[in-house]
Amino acid sequence: MKKRLSSLAILAEGKLIGGDGDTVCHGAFPLGEEDSGHVTMLDDPRRAADLEQSKAVAVVCSEPLKNTSMAQIVVSDPRDAFTKIVACFRPPVSFDLPGWGIDPSATLAESARIHPSAIIGAGVSVGQRTRIMPGVVVLPNCNIGDDCVIHSNVTLYENTQISDRVTIHSGTIIGANGFGYRQEAGRHVPTAQLGFVQIDSDVEIGASVTIDRGTYGTTRIGEGTKIDNQVMIAHNCKIGRHNLICSQVGIAGSCTTGDYVILAGQVGLKDHINLGDQTIVGAQAGVMDDCEGHQVYLGSPATPQREQMQIMAVERKLPEMRREIKNLRRDIDRMIQQSNEASAASMHSATKPPESISIKSHSKRAA
Repeated sequence: MKKRLSSLAILAEGKLIGGDGDTVCHGAFPLGEEDSGHVTMLDDPRRAADLEQSKAVAVVCSEPLKNTSMAQIVVSDPRDAFTKIVACFRPPVSFDLPGWGIDPSATLAESARIHPSAIIGAGVSVGQRTRIMPGVVVLPNCNIGDDCVIHSNVTLYENTQISDRVTIHSGTIIGANGFGYRQEAGRHVPTAQLGFVQIDSDVEIGASVTIDRGTYGTTRIGEGTKIDNQVMIAHNCKIGRHNLICSQVGIAGSCTTGDYVILAGQVGLKDHINLGDQTIVGAQAGVMDDCEGHQVYLGSPATPQREQMQIMAVERKLPEMRREIKNLRRDIDRMIQQSNEASAASMHSATKPPESISIKSHSKRAA
């Protein structure tokens, strides 16, 4: 789908500054995912410098930008305007129940094998030698590459993109809406869910995994990454190449991992975390800050292994330290008591009246 820049400005109810209104655009993606011919969005002024490297033909922003030659669509609410533009290029799919079996508009390779109980939606493409098992649901406009295996009861939401030699095990859900809401008049209102999931080549995804679609762009799983059972990856995440993600890991929205990252069992990442290449995070760690690559991180909050080992060594001594502190307190209390008794005795001695001299004795000595 192609749209003129002037018509997109009208759709967004914005003012077009610079550029040619007749410029043809063919997509809309967030800053960092955009390419030539795309419209992008600047919702955070601190990222304005990133526009210098952008190939986009126009940017949606809230105020005119001085240091860019890029065409600008200036609006009061960039997110709302960008939602309209993205939906123009990638309209939400109707939630009507899909028909049973294979939609006539689907494109299937001759060597693909699809179980009769699978549902293949409109506009889906399936590559050579790919096998789709019983109960699989593939919603409209998904693309599945060559030599893939989609096991029973997997659901691929609309627009999911799967490259070659990908294996997805039973019960996994790819492309559900992300957990994104904003408050309006005291109610939680869903934010835009117009993105999709991209699974690169040679990825294996375990059973009962959930990977949410991006808000406007992609949630991406890099080439060769292996994901264990019961893992949750939220919207807008970018998982690098050849990662190992173990069972029950939870990754919040907009996180990024480098290549050859290892996340052990039950690791949790807060949103907008960046992990460098070859980062290793130990089991049950809670990652609250970015982690430099080529290091091992442990604990919650996760810290480098050396620092965490020192913390753990101190923690192991806590029972002994507690006993020592109790003994010290007892000794100090005893010393304070002894000091108080000594002070009281000294004060009593200082205030005691001198012994009286009898009048009789005094009289005798006088005689």
